[in-house]
Formats: sequence, C-alpha cells, structure tokens
Amino acid sequence: MGNLLTTLLNSANALGVYSRALEVTENNVTNANTPGYAKQIQSLTALPFDPAIGLPGGVGAGPMQSTRNAYAERSVQQEQSANGYQQHISNDLSQLQGIFDPSSDSGLSTDINKLFSTFSALSINPNDTVTRQTVLDQAKTVAQSFQNVYSGLANAAANVRTETGSAVDAVNQLASQIADINRQRSASGLGTNDAGTDAALNEHLEELSQWVNFSAIQQPDGTLTLYIGGQTPLVVGDQAFSLKADFSAPQAAIVNSQDIDVTSEVVSGKLAGMLQVANVNLPSYTSDLNTLAKSVADQVNTTLSDGVDEKGADPQNDLFTYDTKIGAAATIDTNNLTPSDLAAALPTAPGGNGNALALAQLGAANSTGGYTFAQFYGNIAGHVGSDLSDAQDAQNVSQQLLTQAQTIRQQISGVSLDEEATHLIQFQRAYQAVSEMLTVLNDLTGTVLNILPTS
Repeated sequence: MGNLLTTLLNSANALGVYSRALEVTENNVTNANTPGYAKQIQSLTALPFDPAIGLPGGVGAGPMQSTRNAYAERSVQQEQSANGYQQHISNDLSQLQGIFDPSSDSGLSTDINKLFSTFSALSINPNDTVTRQTVLDQAKTVAQSFQNVYSGLANAAANVRTETGSAVDAVNQLASQIADINRQRSASGLGTNDAGTDAALNEHLEELSQWVNFSAIQQPDGTLTLYIGGQTPLVVGDQAFSLKADFSAPQAAIVNSQDIDVTSEVVSGKLAGMLQVANVNLPSYTSDLNTLAKSVADQVNTTLSDGVDEKGADPQNDLFTYDTKIGAAATIDTNNLTPSDLAAALPTAPGGNGNALALAQLGAANSTGGYTFAQFYGNIAGHVGSDLSDAQDAQNVSQQLLTQAQTIRQQISGVSLDEEATHLIQFQRAYQAVSEMLTVLNDLTGTVLNILPTS
C-alpha cells in the first residue's frame, strides 16, 4: 500500500511539473513578438530515488532558465549605436545637398560666375549706364546668395541643436525607466528571474543604445549600473543621473548632473552623430563659405580701388561690405553706389576699360587657396558630398552588421514557434500520460481499500 501511495504522489507531482512546463511554453508563444523578450525554458530534474530512506524519486521542476545571451545583446547594442551615429549624420547632411549644388542653374556658384560675366561685359562697354547698373545688380544678387547659403547652414545648425536637446531628453527618460526597473527588481527580490521586467529592461537598453554609447554592469541583486562612455554614471541602482545639452559656447556640449563636460565620452549613437554635425561638419562648411565671401569681396574691392570712376575720380566707397566679427558670408552686402561710381577705368586712361578687364580676369584667377572662386565653391560642395557619401556607405555597412547581430541573437534567444509547438505537444502528451496513470492508480487504490478489512 505504501508503494502505491508513493507512486500516486509522484504522479500528482509530475502532473504539476508538466502543467508548469506547458504554461512556460504558452507564455513563450504569447510573447514571441514582444520587444526585448527572451525565450524561457522550464528545466526538469530527476528527484532522488531511495525508498530505504524515504526518497520517492519522480520528476521535479528545476529553475527557470532564460536563453538571453549577454554577448549577443551587447553586440546588438553596439551595432545599434554605430548605426544610429552614421544614420543621423547621413540624414542631416542630405538636407544640405540642395544648398550646395554647383551644377544647378541657380544659386551662389552661378551668381558668382554671372558677376564676372558682367565685369567682362563692362570691359566692352565701360561707359554704358545699363551695363554698369547690371554689375551693381548682380553684385547685390551675389551678396544675397551668400546670405542665403549662410542662412541654410544656420538653420541646419539650429535644427541640430533642437535635435540634440530632444536626444538628451530621450536618454534621460530611458535612464529613469531603467532605474525604475532596478527599483522593482531590488524590491521584489526576483532579480533577473522575472521575464516581464527582463524583457522591458532589454527593450529600454536597446533603445538607449540607438541614442548613446554606454557600458552596463550587472550587480548581484539583479540591478544594472550604466555608464556613458564607461565613465559617466547614468544609472546606479534606482537613481538616474540626468545629462544636459549646453549651447552656451560655439561648440555644443553634453554635461552631466554636476555640470561637468562629458562630450568627449559620447562617441557613438544618434547623439554623437548630432555633435559631429554641430561641432565639426557645419562649422567647417561655414568657415569655408566665409573664406569665399571674404575673398570675393576683398579682391573685387581692392581691384576697384585701383581704378577711377566715370568722372575720373578715385572711388569713395567699396562695392562690397561685411562685418568681420559676425562673418563675411552672413553680413556681406553692397554699398549704395550709382552706375557712375564704378571704377571701370585705370587712372592712366580715364574713360577706358582697363580696370574692368582686371575685374573680369579675377573670375579665372587662382586667388582663393590656390583655386578660382568657382573651384573653391565646388570644393565646399564636394566636401559636403564626400561627407554625406562616407556617412551613407558607413550606414549601409553598420546596418548589415546590425542585421547580422540581431539574427544571431534571434537564433540564440528568440522564440521559434515550430520549436514551441513541438514542446507543447511533448508536454501535453506527458501530461495526458500522467493523468491516465493517476486514473489507474486512483482506481487501484480504491480497489485495495475495498479489499482491506473494515474491522
């Protein structure tokens, strides 16, 4: 009778174990598409069997096992950061293509060429009022074109600053959510064993990796400690340390909760891409544009100062003007000259075209960094195009590496519906077999009890 009861108890225990295994399998299927979820496995253990000392044997439920792989997760996070960095540079620079297009029939490059064409026309008709006015009008157009290109760069810079502020807000929000999960884990005592909080945590970590590079250290209590660049604390236990975007200086900066500049530690992710565009790319293009604007204005002004106006007098005002402190491209303009004020002639030949010829020749002179004005502008446009092409190529490569890392992670810890269907059938049959055994044991127990004497 004792062996019968032992077998009955073992069967009842096995029924509970297989029921739990079925629940885990069903939970995997339900969460197959849940972001951050890793497949769970209910381990089964053989219980010790030794009737002499009261060990009945049977099957028991071992610890719940997660298939999450730390290396695979970190690989995905690193590739997300790399992809986010290149993607943001590519997106921002692609918006500048319309501003720098040397092949366009309109725009700064064309307007500069037209200016020197009007000087050439002036050399043919140096005393024609209409031709002189055309020069003044085209000079005004060139000044406006410089300002338009500068405004395009300034607007791009303003947009990047806005994006940077939003990116820092996103990082801070994710840090707070991760700190909340740390708090839940610490309070519950479950650590990493809760599949729900584990999925939420890894979803937040992957999203965070798109914005900024970080390192994560698993603590004994299941909480995570995060550091930006491996140095700046972002999350410690249930506390998040906010970052801030600082635009008080020409270079955008990221400062920590103690107002210490940590920009150098942000090297990957969308936030790093924004800093690259804001602090390196746009200032470089703007500096070159200022160089070109200053060169055009200075050389035209200098050449005009060597000549005489229509009355044979020395020029009283420059054609172009700009503010050196603010920048030539942003402030270049023309003075209010009349057609007769243009110094088309040389002092040795008043009324002639000597100075107009010198002005026309400026367009073909290698006077700006060894290049003509048109070539120098083409170099700026080429710089933008090269930076954009490099970013797009790097993004394509990083996207492939990201896809590869995600595929490997899916193979390791993703839910396979075919595999889970097999497990479901396996545990269902085991459950049914134990149920039938319990029915037989129950009937047998009843028969035995009926046989036993009642006295």
